This record gives sequence, C-alpha cells and structure tokens, in this order.
Amino acid sequence: MASETRGWLDRTLEAASLRRWARRAAMAPRTELPELRRQRARARKLKAHVDRVIHVAEERLALPMIGNQAFPRPPDSDWAWRPDLWCGPLPVAGLSSVPSKSMLGGEVTLFHDCAQSELTLRQLRNMREADLAAYGLRLDVFRFDGSYLSLAIDLPEAASRNLRRKHLIRVETIVEMEKPLEIFARLNIKHGPNTEQIVRELPLDAPEIMIEFDLAYTKMNEKRVEKMWLDLIFEGPQMNQVTLRDLTFSRRKRAEL
Repeated sequence: MASETRGWLDRTLEAASLRRWARRAAMAPRTELPELRRQRARARKLKAHVDRVIHVAEERLALPMIGNQAFPRPPDSDWAWRPDLWCGPLPVAGLSSVPSKSMLGGEVTLFHDCAQSELTLRQLRNMREADLAAYGLRLDVFRFDGSYLSLAIDLPEAASRNLRRKHLIRVETIVEMEKPLEIFARLNIKHGPNTEQIVRELPLDAPEIMIEFDLAYTKMNEKRVEKMWLDLIFEGPQMNQVTLRDLTFSRRKRAEL
C-alpha cells in the first residue's frame, strides 16, 4: 500500500512540475527579465538531466537485448545455441598480451605459439540495428611470430546428446576484418579415445557466412560421443583486427534418401 501511495505521489508531483514549466514557457515572452534569468538557470539544470535520460534510454533501447538466444535456424533443428560470450556481459571483458590457453568466459579459449604475445581479446557491445547478438568478440593481432592462432569454442553437453552420423551441424557467424584473411572452422568430436575432425573454410566473401558439417563422412562411434568443440583457425593474422559479431550453432538430421 505504501508503494502505491509513493507511486501516486510521484506521478502527481511530476504532473504538477510539467504544468508549471508549461505555464512558464507560455509566459516567457512577458516575464520580467530578472525572473526570466532565474528560470533559464533552473531550466538549464533540468535540461541536463532530461537530456541524459533521453540519451541513455535511446542507446539502451536501440541495442540488441542481453541474453537473446533468438536467431534464424532450420525449422527441423533439434538443438540450437548461441555461446554466452555473445549473449551477456562477462566478469572480465578483455585480455591483453594474451598467453596461449587463456579463456575469456567459460567457453572460449585462445591458442597460439607466439614467443611474445602481441594479441588482445575483448568482448564488446554490439550497437548495430542489424545485430541480434547483444555482444561480439574482437581479436586484435599486432606483430605475430607464431605458426598458428585459433579460438576454441566448447559446445555444451546438449550438443552431443543423442548425436548421430545422420546429423548436420550448422555454424553461422558475422565477421568483420580490417584486411582480408582466411579463417577455417574445424569441428572436433571426441568419442572414446578417438577424436573426429572435419575442416571447412569460412566463405568470407558471401553475404551470409554459414557452413555445415556432415557427420556421415566421419567414423564417429555414436555410442561413445563425449563432447564437441569448434576451432576457428586464423591464417596470416598479423596486423589485423577481427570482430565476430555473432556466432551460432544448430543441429538437424539429414533428409532420408
């Protein structure tokens, strides 16, 4: 009851304040100059707060929603997922001079063999109207003296549950680069003591970057599947900035022939 009273009182006071400023605006052409000067000073203070509320509100309301797992997927998918890094803010938003095997969040790990790391990895807020993912991942590479650079994304247990060789694993992403480079995606499936690997090159010149891994071409033991992860491998990454605006996965069964 007390909260309802406070809410009613706040609305009443706000309405009274609006009426008061409306009257002042209407009377401004006839107001005495000393009083008009005082009103202007108060109005400027009020305007600073109002402008701040409008600016923050428009920015927040225009951004993709935090935690959003919505994205286009095949209608017959039996599993779909966007990693947490692209959904919500991480406790640690970035790393610099990143050592190999460093994790950003609980699912993304950076691997390299540089003698001296000149790499930075950070999460950033997506701002574009077209973005569905709330956050993106930016990789900055300066001098690079290694032979490989990759990001490993661990897929959740649900991705491996009831996995069959008739399944197709789809990966979709949005990539921005300062200059062209090649990116390869390698799907790893651990089953018992063995690990199946399928490699595809990302079609970075296509308007929509999508690849599918057909598990029919593997020797995967369906009864012993333990986990899956995806490696994104960057070829010739030196002096470049790569931003992954979104990364999504889905799984569906191949049509029976």
